[in-house]
Amino acid sequence: MKTLQVKTKQRDQMIEITGQVQAVVREAGVDRGAVTVFVPHTTAGITINENADPDVVHDFLMQLDEMVPWNQPFYLHGEGNSASHVKASMMGSSVTVIIEGGQLQLGTWQGIWFCEFDGPRTRKVWVRLDEA
Repeated sequence: MKTLQVKTKQRDQMIEITGQVQAVVREAGVDRGAVTVFVPHTTAGITINENADPDVVHDFLMQLDEMVPWNQPFYLHGEGNSASHVKASMMGSSVTVIIEGGQLQLGTWQGIWFCEFDGPRTRKVWVRLDEA
């Protein structure tokens, strides 16, 4: 298992980490198998989505903020970051990608995204390889 560090600069931010994950695969010399990318945080998530148009990330964060506003009078969580917990659960904590020929098998426009919802922070992303 390899640990990546992701530094965020905003409360809500999506950072593409596809290249970092591919580098882990390359360094390990895995030709065929799968990689699991896991976020061990309750206020951050991981997802696969479009990586070609930066407007997609903008729209994603805007829509999440509309569905789960930061300040709601009915939130009870004492730390005041309930929205970040909800958004993280909506995104999920892991993705698994097939590896073939030493390459991540993602669609043409797909990338792996780290999703920050309680930044800025320095976060961990765990990457585990399983060879076939």
